[in-house]
Amino acid sequence: MEERDIRFVRLWFTDVLGSLKSVAIAPAEVEGAIAEGVGFDGSAIEGFARVYESDMVAHPDPSTFQLLPWRQAEQGTARMLCDIQLPDGSPSFADPRYVLKRALRKAADMGFTFHVHPEIEFFLLSQLNPPVPLDDGGYFDHTTMGDGTDFRRDAITMLEAMGIPVEFSHHEAAPGQHEIDLRHADALTMADHIMTFRVVIREVAVSQGIHATFMPKPFSQHPGSGMHTHMSLFEGDTNVFHDGADEYRLSRTARQFVAGLLHHAPEITAVTNQWVNSYKRLMHGSEAPTHACWGRSNRSALIRIPQFSPGKVSSARVEYRAADSACNPYLTFALLLNAGLAGIENEYPLQEETEDAVWGLSERELRALGIEALPRSLDSALRLMENSELAAETLGEHVFEYFMRNKRAEFEAYRQQVTPWEVERHITVL
Repeated sequence: MEERDIRFVRLWFTDVLGSLKSVAIAPAEVEGAIAEGVGFDGSAIEGFARVYESDMVAHPDPSTFQLLPWRQAEQGTARMLCDIQLPDGSPSFADPRYVLKRALRKAADMGFTFHVHPEIEFFLLSQLNPPVPLDDGGYFDHTTMGDGTDFRRDAITMLEAMGIPVEFSHHEAAPGQHEIDLRHADALTMADHIMTFRVVIREVAVSQGIHATFMPKPFSQHPGSGMHTHMSLFEGDTNVFHDGADEYRLSRTARQFVAGLLHHAPEITAVTNQWVNSYKRLMHGSEAPTHACWGRSNRSALIRIPQFSPGKVSSARVEYRAADSACNPYLTFALLLNAGLAGIENEYPLQEETEDAVWGLSERELRALGIEALPRSLDSALRLMENSELAAETLGEHVFEYFMRNKRAEFEAYRQQVTPWEVERHITVL
């Protein structure tokens, strides 16, 4: 910090809904913060504590120390991500980072490490409200001399300056929509990366006089933004999802993991797709999944098995396509992992591959194939989640109850709204 003239160190942590929180300390206070933590009022943070149990302590994780590139031209600023504890030193059950650590510890007890690789989609807007796309591009379009020409380059440069490696980037299907894929990492590191990613994207946008949003479906007529999540389990350096003798190159462990994801998907969708607006994306007829099925080349399925070069066995993975880029990554990864582990522990059988485009099948055909629908609204997702033992055990009582309460309130507030669509359609004829 002395060598780089750091004047401020920001301590970051995440609330239950996935919003980033921050407190800045002077460099002279960092040593004490690492040793003893920084106290704060937990009752003022979404889902953290009630007033009479409000004292909490943020403990910075020194391994997450990074300079903030967008601040270096002014006064040097760095950041560290924090674990949240109670004053007696015990972990806070309200800390999403701890929820994921608990799930990762369960995987470790089974001999596994959990790796993820997300494809993060978002929109760039010239105007925020009402939203106006920055460009008219489409999927993989090579745009030149447009307002967003340099955006991805600048964002990727900043991400890599913060130690976040990027694998791919491109224009997505909708006007103003872009995708940046992060190189795979262990799930805790990746959840930290995603929280940083959102900050970087917004900072670069503001610096260019535009806006960025991770809202799942800002436009009725265009596709929404997802976060397709590639997952694999390792034992040491061995990818346990690979079996060269299998026709799909999927091991028995991988098949059971996928079966667990499919079995529990409906009851965890309230977390992987946690906003009212999320369900405008999960609509029949789009590439976003609507039913719990799997396939290899089938991009309408909830889970896709990407093909890879025969010699690259470490690349064996499964892709979960429902999650959107506005989810809480700590809670999402914890639930996806535990759903898959439940399939392994209970030896769930894997249903037959779905080769047809799901959106081309009728409800009767889907039922005949034994394919279960994903929830169609936040309300129906919460009704499934409230009876889920897996969700309750993974999230812990505190996070589970707060999440359910907050999301029920969100849906009730949404349900009371009269939309412009309703007025336009009915005001003159009813």
